[in-house]
Amino acid sequence: MTYHDVEKNHGVEHICDIPNFKPKKPYIHVSIIKDLNGDFKIDWDVQSCSSFSEESGKWSKCRPGLELPI
Repeated sequence: MTYHDVEKNHGVEHICDIPNFKPKKPYIHVSIIKDLNGDFKIDWDVQSCSSFSEESGKWSKCRPGLELPI
């Protein structure tokens, strides 16, 4: 559920309800940041994953019309 956890942390809907692969060797970068209100937040980002394969336009196929989350 690596990717589900990151999506949840970013406050976005899951791209798919049940991932069709199990990530191998995911590397998750966790940052502690201070927001504009002075509150601390944790930000998670998948930096690399052995099971990653590039597929140009995948986000647009899964979420037509939505901007990429940043």
